[in-house]
Amino acid sequence: MQQRRLGHSGLRVSRLGLGTMTWGRDTDEHEARDQLIAFAEAGGTLVDTAVAYAEGRSEEMLGALIGDVVARDEVVIATKAGVEARDGRLRYDTSRRALLTALDASLTRLGVDHVDLWQVHLWQPGTPMEETLAALDHAVSTGRAAYVGVSNYTGWQTGRAATWQQAVPGRTPLISTQVEYSLLNRRVEDEVLPAAQALGLGVLPWSPLGRGVLTGKYRTGTPSDSRAATSQFSRFVGDYLDTRSAAIVEGVARAADGLGWTPAEVALVWVRDRPGVTAPIVGARSAAQLRASLAVEELQLPAEIAEALDDVSDD
Repeated sequence: MQQRRLGHSGLRVSRLGLGTMTWGRDTDEHEARDQLIAFAEAGGTLVDTAVAYAEGRSEEMLGALIGDVVARDEVVIATKAGVEARDGRLRYDTSRRALLTALDASLTRLGVDHVDLWQVHLWQPGTPMEETLAALDHAVSTGRAAYVGVSNYTGWQTGRAATWQQAVPGRTPLISTQVEYSLLNRRVEDEVLPAAQALGLGVLPWSPLGRGVLTGKYRTGTPSDSRAATSQFSRFVGDYLDTRSAAIVEGVARAADGLGWTPAEVALVWVRDRPGVTAPIVGARSAAQLRASLAVEELQLPAEIAEALDDVSDD
């Protein structure tokens, strides 16, 4: 798999990342192991997790596999803090105390002395930005994180945070931003992507398959084994089960038919090769699903198909 530099940093990552949000919840340890094996065999290096994923079990499962399935120096571990899941509820806290406490817990669960990329999971209005960013500086200066980034920041938030880190002496520059980006959600193109490119941040799109809708599985209804059929994710997926999204999905399906690809391959290649994108984060409940995504490595959309998809998905 091709490797790309993450932003203006020297860190190189695979151009597809492995997302582990379902690990410890929908994905058991056996499937997780098979996923990591398939990902590593395909040349993948970037593995993304978070404190909030399955109340920490995602990090625990990844930690159990490092040194067994892959060597520590063969994987780029990215995790996030600022959101905590407990007893089925999410709690938000991006204070310095909460972030650094969460990082120490992440290191314990992962079984490592540092993570390669530590990200603030979201912007919290109630906490001063300078305090949140100071926690990132401290994590790097104490060797607990090699690089730092942000996640789910708007354009102005991205610009303000990245500029602060670059302008103030002694601060650690941000190298990445992780945001939702797909053919069904291109809002980041208005401000976030331009800000990231101007300030040297790599972009890590999450949900590049439009929360699963771009695979085409919902074209004729809601499968009983899909996320949309669960109480936990029905609203999350349902946001994209509207008339506009249906038209985009049909456009993707037509492109797939013409190319002899699957709709998922078309949608994933489109976002992978967008300007400014470093690596889409691909999540899967099974190793079979992941292998289907990894098969896009040799694929490239013809320019006329990419332009047609741009047109059909443009707001």
